[in-house]
Formats: sequence, structure tokens, C-alpha cells
Amino acid sequence: MDSSAATEHLDVLVVGAGLSGVGAACQLRRRRPGATFAVLEARGTTGGTWDLFRYPGVRSDSDMYTLGYSFRPWTGGRAIADGASIHEYISDTAREFGVEERIRYHHRVVSARFSSATGRWTVLVERPGPDGGTETATLTCGFLLSCTGYYRYDRGYAPQFPGTADFTAAGGRLVHPQHWPTDLDVSGKRVVVVGSGATAVTLVPNLARDAAHVTMLQRSPSWVLALSSRDHLADRLRGRVPGRLAYSLVRAKHVAVATASYQFSRRRPQAARRFLRERVAARLPQGFDVDRHFTPRYDPWDQRVCFVPDGDLFRAVRAGTASVVTDGIETFTAAGIRLASGAELPADVVVTATGLDLLFLGGMRLEVDGQPVDPADRVVYRGMMISGVPNFAFALGYTNASWTLKIDLVTEHVCRLLALMERRGHRVVTPGEPRDPRRRPLIDLQSGYVRRAAGKLPQQGVAAPWRLRQNYPADVWTLRHRRVDDRALRFS
Repeated sequence: MDSSAATEHLDVLVVGAGLSGVGAACQLRRRRPGATFAVLEARGTTGGTWDLFRYPGVRSDSDMYTLGYSFRPWTGGRAIADGASIHEYISDTAREFGVEERIRYHHRVVSARFSSATGRWTVLVERPGPDGGTETATLTCGFLLSCTGYYRYDRGYAPQFPGTADFTAAGGRLVHPQHWPTDLDVSGKRVVVVGSGATAVTLVPNLARDAAHVTMLQRSPSWVLALSSRDHLADRLRGRVPGRLAYSLVRAKHVAVATASYQFSRRRPQAARRFLRERVAARLPQGFDVDRHFTPRYDPWDQRVCFVPDGDLFRAVRAGTASVVTDGIETFTAAGIRLASGAELPADVVVTATGLDLLFLGGMRLEVDGQPVDPADRVVYRGMMISGVPNFAFALGYTNASWTLKIDLVTEHVCRLLALMERRGHRVVTPGEPRDPRRRPLIDLQSGYVRRAAGKLPQQGVAAPWRLRQNYPADVWTLRHRRVDDRALRFS
């Protein structure tokens, strides 16, 4: 579809104004200063995840020296930061780099159609109308960059437990962390947090400060490791060396430690299991059943390791204000929860920290030359493009390290790709297909939210450039320093 006077055209459209989208827009301002672009955001503010989640204690589960952008140092005092501080950092970055005025809020991308004849995407958007309702509009762009993350913003995953109607009818509160009610006061109440992942281990010690008692009810445990919320190297360097140099040194240290610990865990899983178990046991009361409550059946990094800042979860357990129960749920009752073992768990408030629902590309539908694109039938190229889909990239962070480390590299690489196309006069770039027909899941984790999304996400191949490497140093070489063009890409 050709652009007309009524259809605005931009060089690049970025979808999403969270951590990834703001980072991408800043990279475009820095590296492609002459490019026209806009950021389309379905919600009414920047921040994405860090604006959406408002549950008590919401925080990063990566250090801020790598979760922060490479081009804007994190200057906060805490390495593990609270959600409000992260949201402020993202918003301040958008303002500092002149990105805020490029963001169009309440613009939800519905679909995007690519035409090889014009070398353009036509993007259908829903936005507020003049009468207070909703209207649709179209934009065209030369390149489309999706920075929507991979989970649904309108709802989290909530299993259908039997008996919940009896529980709520008797006055019990049932809450999902993704939609935390502002009026919820747990003071003096018995709280059960259902789950064992990062959200659960964050909620339990924070709720335990006011509640009568908090129980973390888990069907099976997760690997958990206590970390200091401050970085001692950063504290020593602060004020002694220039800020950007200190940031680079601390960031490099965290990259090295994360890479080494992940590689150690994958190559020597039994040793990693022993290490994690011993660290947990040292922080819990003598006689605590560590094997039952904190030793999973799976190996470390088959699912993400949950980090506990300053050991706050273990402190709450030692103090008796929180406890851990490993059991199944038979049914909710008027008084709480009856467990599979037959035991009764009294509760006034139940928080279902049961995970996320994945939604690739924010639910945006893609079409190329009149043919719908099913992501599940496609293969990812360098972890950022989709086979057979022209002029398109998506930003997906690491699962074993900070999300932003990968986002920085992807958005840099997109800018390099755009510069190459401009120099050579190309309008279209399309990843081909891998020769080897073997496929692997895109996200190499055994977490429930990943298994539930099987069949909805694109896949990865078994060899470069079709295989994702959860290895930041290797990706630095590939995405930042190697040639942009290779035989897997078709230019026209």
C-alpha cells in the first residue's frame, strides 16, 4: 500500500516504550540521528513492566549495572533496585536523550502488513478518538522494531483452583500480583502466597512486615540464592574514579560473574546443586527441611535462579513471620486452603503468584505480501529477526543474565543494519531459512510459562546464525563487531 498525504511515513517504528523500547529509541537518536521514528505505546506511560507491576517489594532480579543501559550509567546506591527506581531511571533516560517527545501513548498496534513492491510496512493502530472512544489509524514505515517483551500485560497466569468462590464469598481476598489492588491492607491478616518463583520470594518477606503470618505455598521449590543489594566494588570506586569508568568496571565484573556461574552450572550441575543448597542451608534455622523446601528436582538454570536481596526471605523464615509449605492444593475452602496432604492452611488473603502468560510481539499480527505470518512456523536469526519476514526485528533479552545486555546489542545491530542498507541503497533485508531442518525451542527454560507457550513462539535452529547463545561475550563479538551482512540475509 503506497503512502499518501493522509498516511504518515517514518523510517522506523518502535513498538513498546518499556525498558527495551526506550533503549531502542535512544540508540536510534545516538546512532541514526537523521532517521525519522516514533515509539508506539499501548499504555499511558513509559516503563512497561516497571510501571505495570505495583506489588509490595517489586524489584529487579538482575543487578542494575547490567540491567541499566550501556550508554547511561546507573548511579543509584543499590545494585538490586526497587521497581519505582527502575521506572524513574527509564523515564529519565527517555527525557535525557530526547525520546519522550517521540512516544505516542495509548497507541496499540493491531497488525502490520509488509509489501515487497514498496518495501514498506503498513501498520494498523488503535488510539483514542476525538469523541472519547477508539479510532483506527495507519502509519507506514521502512523498518519495524518490536520491543514488547514476551508476556501479556492485561493478565497473568492464574490456574482455576476449585473452591475459590467459597473462599471469596466468606470474605477472603484473592489477588494476582500483576493487578495488585491499591486498597489491600494485610495488617494482622494471614496471607498465603501461592508460588515459588521470583515474584513469590519477593512478596513473602515484604508482606511479612505487616501481616500476622505469611506462608509461601509451593507445589515444588525453586533454586534460590541470597545476594547483597549493594555492590561493594561500586561503593569503593564511587567518588574515586570517573563515573563512566566505574560503571564500566562494575558492569564488566557482573558480566564475568554471571557468565562464569551459568557456565559452571551447566557443565557441573551436581556441584552447582551442592553449592546452592549449602548457601541456603546456612541461612535457615537448624533442622529446617532444606531438601524438601529449597532443593528442586531440576538443575540450576533449567529455570531461572531466584535471587534474594540481603537474604530477606530467609530472615523472615528465621523470625517466624513467614513459613514455607511444599504441597499441592486440593481445594479452597471458606477458611483458606485444603492441601493435597489433607492439612488445612488458614488464610484471609491468598496471592496467586503463579506466573505469566506469554504473548509474542504483544499480540500484533504480521502479514507479508498478503500471506499471514505464523511465528511458530518461523526460525529466529541471531535472536532478533524472523525467517522470511523483511525489515523486521524484535528485542528479546537473556534468560540467564540481565535482559538489557542483549537488548543493547540487538538495537545496536539494527542501527548498523540500517546504516549498511542506506550506504548500499537497499530497501529490503530478509532472513532466509536455515539449511538444517532441526529445531529447538526459542526460550531454553523448563519454566511453566515457557512450556505453556509452546507452539506460539518462533523456534531456533541448531547452528549459527539461527541458534541463540545465552552468552553475552560471544554475542558482543557477533552483534557488535562482526560484519552485518552474511549469507543468511537477502538484500534487495
